[in-house]
Amino acid sequence: MKTIAILCGGKSAEHEISLISAMNILRALDRDLFQPMVIGIDRKGRWFLQDEQKFLDQEPDPKKVALTDHDRPLAVVPGESAPHLIDLTDYSPLPEPEAVFAILHGPNGEDGTMQGLLHHLNWAFVGPNVLGSAISMDKDVAKRLLDQAGIPNSPFLTFRSYERERINFREVTRHLQLPLFIKPACMGSSVGISRVTREAEFEEAIDLAFRFDRKILIEQGINGREIECAVLGNENPTGSPIGEIVPVNGFYDYEAKYIDPNGAALLIPAPNLSESLVQRVKELAVRTFKVLECEGCARVDFFLTDKGELYINEVNTLPGFTSISMYPSLCQAAGIKYSDLITELINLALERKAEIGELVTNI
Repeated sequence: MKTIAILCGGKSAEHEISLISAMNILRALDRDLFQPMVIGIDRKGRWFLQDEQKFLDQEPDPKKVALTDHDRPLAVVPGESAPHLIDLTDYSPLPEPEAVFAILHGPNGEDGTMQGLLHHLNWAFVGPNVLGSAISMDKDVAKRLLDQAGIPNSPFLTFRSYERERINFREVTRHLQLPLFIKPACMGSSVGISRVTREAEFEEAIDLAFRFDRKILIEQGINGREIECAVLGNENPTGSPIGEIVPVNGFYDYEAKYIDPNGAALLIPAPNLSESLVQRVKELAVRTFKVLECEGCARVDFFLTDKGELYINEVNTLPGFTSISMYPSLCQAAGIKYSDLITELINLALERKAEIGELVTNI
């Protein structure tokens, strides 16, 4: 039986969503194959061993869920050989995990920083490696690579915090058409995103985005259906059936994703798509996955216009695993049960580690 560390929480604004995703993964983990070790990371970046039952007994509500234990702090010791985790209450080593499911959303979790640490710890981990994680998290860099590869995405402008004074509504709308979506460059779960339809909303939206990142994007809104495809695999990834999100209030914001179950309709499969269009979406999702150096898993989000044009919206390398999350729902539509999906993601992580282990590191 393999020990699997589930890392959750973290320093990002998506701390609570990470905890709920971890609860679902923990419940779905095949206990005939895996022994879980739940490690919670608080908002200061400190690691604590969690009591599994206390953690699971919480209500999975973003407004109520929290780390349950702070009495077993852990020390992390990088290097090729164990022990890598030390219980600071008695300085004893913890069991060495064979793989890690770091379900840490947003900055400091899926942006390559945690992946770099896990790589130094010589642990297998679910999701893309350092490069793919960093690229996909930075929407500016991701869009520039997509442009270079000829993969359509929405027109955009990028600004950094030191350019704040020169961001002007009239100048922006000379290049981009309304509505605008203003967002932090490196954030997920719709945190800090605003939909702007008139000048009176512009300055507040800019200020909100800069609260979460030093770099922001202003994107031209695409009038189209919001469809999504789950991609699973390493060297030979495959795309899932296509899902559609129909937001109630204009766009799929944080409230609709995680708090209000009536905030959006999630349609699987997406209705009224021809077989040829479904295949085109899958192929473009897989191509995007490869261009952005992804491995393991990712959810690729699209806009589909009335003319049948496809535009990449974004790529999420550690999508939510809550009860209403699209990624596990799409995989289930592909015939992969939730528990089997968790097992497959862990196996993909172990496969990659085995391949990396064959590389020459000393010359």
